[in-house]
Amino acid sequence: MMKKFFVVLALVMAVFARGQQDSLVLGFNEYLGYVKKHHPIAKQAQLTLSVGQAQLLKARGGFDPKLEAAYDRKDFKGLQYWDRLNATFKIPTYYGLEFKAGFEQAEGEFINLDETFPEEGLFSAGVKLSVARGFWINERMATLRKAKFFREQAKADQDLLVNQILFDASIAYFEWLRAHKDAAIFERFLNNAEVRFQGVKRSALLGERAIIDTVEAKIAVQNRALSLEQANVKLLKKSLKLSNFLWLDDVPVELQPNVVPDYFPAEDIDQSLEIMGKPLDSFVMENHPKLRSLNYKIDGLKVDKRLKTNKLLPKIDFEYNFLTEASESFNSFNTQEFKGGFNFFFPLFLRKERGDLRLAKFKLRDAQFERDNAQVEIKNKVLAIYGELDSYVVQNELIFNIVRDYNTLLAAEERKFSFGESSLFLINSRESKLIDSELKQNEVQKKYLSAKAKLFQSLAINPENL
Repeated sequence: MMKKFFVVLALVMAVFARGQQDSLVLGFNEYLGYVKKHHPIAKQAQLTLSVGQAQLLKARGGFDPKLEAAYDRKDFKGLQYWDRLNATFKIPTYYGLEFKAGFEQAEGEFINLDETFPEEGLFSAGVKLSVARGFWINERMATLRKAKFFREQAKADQDLLVNQILFDASIAYFEWLRAHKDAAIFERFLNNAEVRFQGVKRSALLGERAIIDTVEAKIAVQNRALSLEQANVKLLKKSLKLSNFLWLDDVPVELQPNVVPDYFPAEDIDQSLEIMGKPLDSFVMENHPKLRSLNYKIDGLKVDKRLKTNKLLPKIDFEYNFLTEASESFNSFNTQEFKGGFNFFFPLFLRKERGDLRLAKFKLRDAQFERDNAQVEIKNKVLAIYGELDSYVVQNELIFNIVRDYNTLLAAEERKFSFGESSLFLINSRESKLIDSELKQNEVQKKYLSAKAKLFQSLAINPENL
C-alpha cells in the first residue's frame, strides 16, 4: 500500500501537474502522453508490429539453405549388413529453382545394386526446376509476399489500436472535466444560498422579514446541498473511470482528490490530438490506417488467389545432378556422368484445386466489399463531424450569451431584494435558471470537445508528439 502511495505521489508531483496552492492541474497533453506511454493497450499495440516482423522472419526462413544428413548401419553376428551415409545441401531460390549438392556412400553385404558407389563415395551437384506449377509462384513465394503485406498491415493496425485507446481516454477526460465543473457550480451556489440564508435569518430576527422567509431560504440551502452531493457522486465515478487509463511502470494509478482538470483545454486538445489546422480538403482517404490495413489484407488475398490459380497447372519437376567420385572433379563438368529425371502430377478433375480457387475469390471479394463500405463510412463520418464542430461553435456562443444574461437577471433580482422590492421565490427561480444554463454550458462544451475527439478517431491519427 505504501509503495503504491509513493508511485501515485511521484506521478502526480513529477509529471502531471502544474502546481497551485492546494490542487494540482492534470493537463490534457500530459495525461494523454502517459496513456500512450504506459497503458497496457498502448503497449499491446506495439506487439502487433512485433508479430508482423516475426511473421516476416518466419516466411524468409522458407529460403534458408538446408543441410540434411542420414546415416544407417546394421551389424549382426559379425556380419556387416550395410553402412549407408547420405548428405545433401540445398539452396531454395525465389522462383521454382533449387540448387543442391550431395554426397552418398554405402557398403556392406546386403546393399542394393544401385547403391554401389566408388570407395571414396559419390559427389553430386545439380538443380531441380518446376516448369509449370510452382515456377512463377509457389508456397514459399506466397508466404513471403503475404508476410510483407501482413507487416505493413500490422503497422496500420497499430495506429488504429493506439488511436482507439487515446480516443477512449480523451472521452473519459472530458466527462471528468464536465463532472468537475458541475460540482463546482453546485458548490458555488450552495455557498451563495448559505450566505443568503444567514442574511435572511438575521433580518427575520430583527423583524425586517417574515420568519417564513427563513424556511424558504433554508429549503434552497438543502436543495443546493442535495444537488452538490449528487454531483460529487458523479464526479467520483468519472474520476474512477479516468483512473482506468492511468498507469505507471505496469502499476495502475489512482487519481487523487486534489488533482483537477484543465478548465480551458480547447487549444491544448487540438495540439495533443494533432487536429489543429486540418481542413476538410486536407483529408486524404488513401492514407487512413483502416483503409491501408484493408488494402494490405486485399493484397495478401490476391497473392493467395494467384497461388490457387497456379495449382490448376500440372506439376512438372525436372532434376539434373552432375556426378563425380572426387570433389576435385567439380572443376571439370562431364555431361556423360549424371543422374536426372522428371516428375509429373496432374489430378484429372481438379475439384480440390477449383474449390480452393473459388474460396480464394470469395474471400478476396468479401474483403473488397468491406474496404468499399469502410471507405464510404469514413468519408461520411468525417463530413458529419466537421459539420458537428461548426454547429458546436455556434452553440457555445449562444449558451455563453444565455449564461451572461441569466447572471444579469439574477444580479438585478438580488439588488431589488436588498431594497425589499423582490422575494426569495423570484431569486431562487432566477438562480435555478442560471444553474440550468451553466450546466447546459458544461454539457455543450463537453460535446464540443468530444466532437474533436471523434474527429481524431475518424481520421485515425496516431500522435507523434505525445
